[in-house]
Amino acid sequence: MEVQQFYYDNKIVKKFIYATILWGVVGMLVGLLLAFMFIFPNLTDGVSWLSFGRLRPLHTNAVIFAFVGNAIFAGVYYSSQRLLKARMFSDALSNINFWGWQLIIVGAALTLPLGFTTSKEYAELEWPFDIAIAVIWVVFGWNLIGTIFKRRQRHLYVALWFYIATFVTVAVLHIFNSLELPVSALKSYSVYAGVQDALVQWWYGHNAVAFFLTTPFLGLMYYFVPKAANRPVYSYRLSIVHFWSLIFIYIWAGPHHLLYTALPEWAQNLGVAFSIMLIMPSWGGMINGLLTLRGAWDKVRTDPVLKFMVVAITGYGMATFEGPMLSLKNVNAIGHFTDWIIGHVHVGALAWNGFLAFGMIYWLVPKLFKTRLFSTPLANLHFWIGTLGIIMYALPMYVAGFTQASMWKQFNPDGTLVYGNFLETVSEIMPMYWMRAIGGSLYVIGILVLVYNIIATIRSGSAVSDELAEAPGLARVSKRRVAGEGFHTWLERRPVQLTILATIAILIGGIVQIVPTILVKSNIPTISSVQPYTPLELEGRDIYIREGCNACHSQMIRPFRSEVERYGEYSKAGEFVYDHPFLWGSKRTGPDLHRIGQKYSDNWHLNHMYDPQSTSSGSIMPAYQWLIRNPLDKSLTETKMRVMVKLGVPYSEDDIANAQESMMEQGTQIEQNLYSDPDFAESYEADKQAGGTEFIEMRNREIVSLIAYLQRLGTDIKVDPDEQLTTNN
Repeated sequence: MEVQQFYYDNKIVKKFIYATILWGVVGMLVGLLLAFMFIFPNLTDGVSWLSFGRLRPLHTNAVIFAFVGNAIFAGVYYSSQRLLKARMFSDALSNINFWGWQLIIVGAALTLPLGFTTSKEYAELEWPFDIAIAVIWVVFGWNLIGTIFKRRQRHLYVALWFYIATFVTVAVLHIFNSLELPVSALKSYSVYAGVQDALVQWWYGHNAVAFFLTTPFLGLMYYFVPKAANRPVYSYRLSIVHFWSLIFIYIWAGPHHLLYTALPEWAQNLGVAFSIMLIMPSWGGMINGLLTLRGAWDKVRTDPVLKFMVVAITGYGMATFEGPMLSLKNVNAIGHFTDWIIGHVHVGALAWNGFLAFGMIYWLVPKLFKTRLFSTPLANLHFWIGTLGIIMYALPMYVAGFTQASMWKQFNPDGTLVYGNFLETVSEIMPMYWMRAIGGSLYVIGILVLVYNIIATIRSGSAVSDELAEAPGLARVSKRRVAGEGFHTWLERRPVQLTILATIAILIGGIVQIVPTILVKSNIPTISSVQPYTPLELEGRDIYIREGCNACHSQMIRPFRSEVERYGEYSKAGEFVYDHPFLWGSKRTGPDLHRIGQKYSDNWHLNHMYDPQSTSSGSIMPAYQWLIRNPLDKSLTETKMRVMVKLGVPYSEDDIANAQESMMEQGTQIEQNLYSDPDFAESYEADKQAGGTEFIEMRNREIVSLIAYLQRLGTDIKVDPDEQLTTNN
C-alpha cells in the first residue's frame, strides 16, 4: 500500500488556542466583577451597560461559547487530523470557522451590555447572531465531515464519535430553541410561550451543558488523556456503552430544571427518571478516563498536565453525580433557586471544562512550537492556585444554598414565617459571597500564571505551521460486514450510518417530550381572566428583559406552603400563555415577583429602582437610575403588537391602532399616582424647572412602563379558596 505524505494544519489550532486563552481571561474577569457586585452592589453605579443584569449573560456566554467553544475547536482540529491521518478538509472553512466565531463573540460582547437580549439562558443572543451561529456551526460540521470522508484511517476512534454527536445535536438544539419572530434588527420574540417556551428552553439549556460542555470534552478526554499519559484507553467496550447510553439518555433530562413548576407533571417525571439513569453512563466515562491512568500514577504526581486532567475528570464525576441527585424532587425542592445550583454549575465549568482546557493547552503548545514548557513549577503553581480557587468558590455556595433553603422554609409555631423578610437570608449569606469572590480571584490569578507561562513557552520555541506527516492511503473495502466483524466495528468505518444512528438517538427524547406539549393544547389549560399585556405593560416587560431582571428574580411560585405564604398563590400554567418569552428565572438573589402586582405603591417601585437600599435596607440590588431619566421609545410598539398577533396573542386591530393613546392614558394615571408622594412631587417639579426644553414628562419615561408591568404581575387571577378556578380547555 502506497505511503502518502501530507501536512497537518497547525495554524488553525494555534489560532483557537490563542482565542481560548484570551476569552478565558475576559470571561472570568467579568465573572469576578459580578462576584464582587454581590458584595458592593453599586460598584458600577449609574453605568447601565455595566449593570449586573446586563453583564451576567455576557459572562456566561464568554465562558461557555468563547472560552470553552474555542477550546473545543482547538482540540477537535488538532486531534481529528491525527486520528483521521488527514489535513482538515478545507483551510478556507477552517478560517471561516475561526473568524466567524470570533466575530459572533465580539458581537455578543457589544450587544449584551447594551441590553439586546432574548433573556433565554445560554441563548441570549438576538436573532441575527442565532443565524450566524447556525451558519458557522454548519461550516465547522462541513469541515469535520469532509475530513472524515478523506481520511486515511479506516476506523473512527471514540473521540470522533463524540465530535459527530456534538455537531448534530447542537445544531438541532440551537435551531429549535432559537425559533423567533423579528421585531427589528436586534429585537425578537420567541415563537413559544410560557410553559412551552420553558420546556424548549431547558431542553436546550440542559443539553447545551450536555452536548457543548460535555460530549466534545469527553471526546477531548479520550484523545488527550491517553496521549499525555502514554497509555491506551482503559476499556474499548466501556467507551461504546458510555457513548450510546449518554447521548440517548441525556436529551430527556431537561425538565428536571422545571420541577414543581407549571410544567405538566408527566414531563417533570420523565425528566427525573432519565436524570437518575444518567449517573451510569456519566460515571462510566469518568471511570474509563481515570483508569486509563493506571500504571501512570507516578507520572501524575510530577506532570502538571495530568494533574489538571485528573482533577477535571474528577470534577466531571462530581458534577454528574450531583446533577441527578438535584433532579430528585425532594432534593430539588431544597436546591432549586438557591446558590447551591451556582456552586454545582461552577464545579463543572471551573474543574471539568476549565482544567481539561488548561491541561490540553499545557500539552499542546510545546508540541506546536517544538519546545519544552517554559516552567513546570509555574504550571504546578497554577494547578494548586486553581484547585484552591475552585474549593473556595464551590463550598461557600453549597453552604449559602442550604442556608437559603432552610431559612425560606422555617415556620413559627403560630404558622407564620420565621424569616418573613427575604433580606434576612441575604444578610446571612454575605460571608459566603466574600469567600466566593476570594475563590474566583485565585482562579483568575491561576489563569494569568498560565498566560505568562504560555507566552514564555512560545517565545522559546519555533512554530511549525504545516507539520509533515505520512500514512498509507485508505484502501477500498466492502461496505458490508465481513466475517467475524462485530456490528460496532463495522459501524466505526461507516461514518454516515453512525451519524444517522446518533441523530435518531438524540431525537427520540426531544420528540416525546416537546411535541405533546406544543401540539396538544389541552396540556396547557387556559384561564379566562388572563388577558394580553397592555401596550405600556408590553414595553415595560421588554425593559425588564433588557435589564436582565430575570437573572435575580423568579416568576414562578411553587406549590409549597413556605412559598405560598411568602409570595402568594402558586403559579398556574394558564397564566403564562401570552409570555413570549417566559421569565420564570432560575435563581432567587431577590424575591419572586410573580405576585408583586399591586403589593406596593407606584412610588415604592420608583424609589426602589432609584435607590434600592432606601426601600429595602440591606438590599444588594444595584440602582437603575437611568430608567427614571430615559425617555420611553414607543416607535416599535405597534410592530411588537403585530408580531405578537402572529404568535397567537389576541390583540385586535383597534388595540393596535389605539396603542399610543392607551400608553398615554395608563402612563398618565401612574404619573398621577407618583404625584401623591409630596417628596416626589417636589423633586419632579425641580427636575422640570431644570430640564428646560429637554424635559420629558414622567409618563413618557421608561420607569413608568416598568412600573406598569410590575403592577400587572400576578393580578390576572383572583383565587377564592372556596371556589374552583375557572378554566377553558
